[in-house]
Amino acid sequence: MNKANNQHTARPIKTIITLSFLAALAFAAQAHASPHGHGSLDWAKVTQVEAVYRDVERREPDEHCWYEQNNYSDFDYTDKSYTSTIMGGIIGGAIGNAVGHKKKNKRIGTAVGAILGASIGHDIGERQGNRSLGAQTHTSKKRCERSYRVVNEREHVGYDVWYRYHGQVYKTHMKHHPGKRIRVRVSVDPV
Repeated sequence: MNKANNQHTARPIKTIITLSFLAALAFAAQAHASPHGHGSLDWAKVTQVEAVYRDVERREPDEHCWYEQNNYSDFDYTDKSYTSTIMGGIIGGAIGNAVGHKKKNKRIGTAVGAILGASIGHDIGERQGNRSLGAQTHTSKKRCERSYRVVNEREHVGYDVWYRYHGQVYKTHMKHHPGKRIRVRVSVDPV
């Protein structure tokens, strides 16, 4: 009797283990068919694909450069002759002496004439080439101006895709071109 009792008790335990094992297999099969656990995967035929673009505005730097050339000369004052200054003083003194009528006026006229003549002679001597042209120097410096211009472009953002599954047409947006068919997730819910 004890043996029969053990058989009755063992049978329900084996049944529970078997049912638990089958339930686990069914759950694993469903999870494998759908990674998210909501339906199974199938293929649908792509009927239409349109590229989607958006307008983008961006600023591009535009730099314009040029070279400015500067020329200058060094003057060499090698000829330090005072001849024109002395000659101007003599001529000015003679004119000043000739203008004065009295002895005192002649002395003042001679002194003033000599000073003015020396100054005029010095200026004339400077203009007539007491200086000689030295080395010519050329420098160039790069100058640049930067401005910005607006560039409008069309940027590709993906594809609008229409597909047919069991006679129904659906639309979705995808980043990549799908080809002739796409994977769809199918789920059946009771109503």
